[in-house]
Amino acid sequence: MDDDNKIAVIGDYDSIYGFAALGLSTFPVEGEEDAARILRNLTSSGYGIIYITEELAAILKKQIEKYKESMTPAIIQIPGVKGNTGDGIMAVRRSVEQAVGSDILFSGN
Repeated sequence: MDDDNKIAVIGDYDSIYGFAALGLSTFPVEGEEDAARILRNLTSSGYGIIYITEELAAILKKQIEKYKESMTPAIIQIPGVKGNTGDGIMAVRRSVEQAVGSDILFSGN
């Protein structure tokens, strides 16, 4: 698999274990230090897409900001087993708005 096609999922085990069945690389984390280390390793290992649970993304917000302007890896928030915080969809909304110059996804709201 080409490096740009490598996809990882990080978060608590219960939230991410099902992604392995889809052929994605899963990285369950325990604690902030473990999560920060795994994120650093994934970003330097050529992963093109990194899915991260919203809860974990909130903890690693500062580290994730470093990659906001780069094409890869794309770091995308997903809901965890504890529910959807709405942060993931808001991140997509901000990215689209920045890319096209207006809010085309939610302009009807």
